[in-house]
Amino acid sequence: MSVGDADNLRQRGRGVAGDRHILVVAHTGRTESLEAGVSVCRSLIDAGLTPVVSADEFADLMAADATLSPLAILGDGIEVGDLELTIVLGGDGTILRAAELTRGVSAPLLGVNLGHVGFLAESEREDLDDTIAKVLARDYLVEERMTLSVRVKIDSQVVYESWALNEATVEKASRERMLEVVIEVDGRPLSSFGCDGVVMGTPTGSTAYSFSAGGPILWPTLDALTLVPLSAHALFARPLVVSPDSSLAVEVLDRTQGTGVLWCDGRRAFDLPRGARVVVRRSPIPVRLARVTHGPFTDRLVRKFQLPVTGWRGPGEEEGARS
Repeated sequence: MSVGDADNLRQRGRGVAGDRHILVVAHTGRTESLEAGVSVCRSLIDAGLTPVVSADEFADLMAADATLSPLAILGDGIEVGDLELTIVLGGDGTILRAAELTRGVSAPLLGVNLGHVGFLAESEREDLDDTIAKVLARDYLVEERMTLSVRVKIDSQVVYESWALNEATVEKASRERMLEVVIEVDGRPLSSFGCDGVVMGTPTGSTAYSFSAGGPILWPTLDALTLVPLSAHALFARPLVVSPDSSLAVEVLDRTQGTGVLWCDGRRAFDLPRGARVVVRRSPIPVRLARVTHGPFTDRLVRKFQLPVTGWRGPGEEEGARS
């Protein structure tokens, strides 16, 4: 597509107004995601809604199907505050990218998994038509997920601020060098050790990096913070679960031979020199997720991780009556 063609497409998407605006976020660099994006936008348009996309995705979608009109561009007459819902097509990485766009507004995220596990996604590719039907009927529930407020301090001065839905991770910057840290809970030092890093996470993030590092799985209805050391050389280096009102901190000690790096959701990075201090607390701004299925979290664990449950007989009659 030429620059002139892209500009013409942009003009066709500008200033589109409608009563219901649905943001569609897709990884349009992948064929399956691009095809799903075209399908979703077409379904929304046919139902009289206005699909909204980013400028980059607008060009890709229109190149795939030039009949997608009206198709609006986010920020070009329509802002995030105008959105009713965000449909995310992809894996957890795409959902985390969408959360960056919409955190702090009322429009929830609804993920359709096109990746592997896709734990944040609400439905799968084969359920796409049914999911869109529920979106059109506003047949979904909204739940708020805790997020983290993340600060980096050097000599008591805040040099960086960010947030995370899953986790904030302090990691060694060099593969050959160990990170020497001291961890702190509620303003008091707890332990010091050499390690590959430390993961500080939310219940939502307990099935992500924290899970891979051996941390506990927390039900999303639980309010708590977790801290999980990565390959720590210490006797006391167990995963911790603390109050949602607690503060967690990791200090990079001066004896570290090298530097560290802070990652927030694996997307936003900040270099940590020796002496840096990373402070994590509960953020007052949650991420809102839409749910079109209403089964228990246990069933989601079994389905996403393909856990073996053969032989389960279920609760007896008396126990079932109590539940």
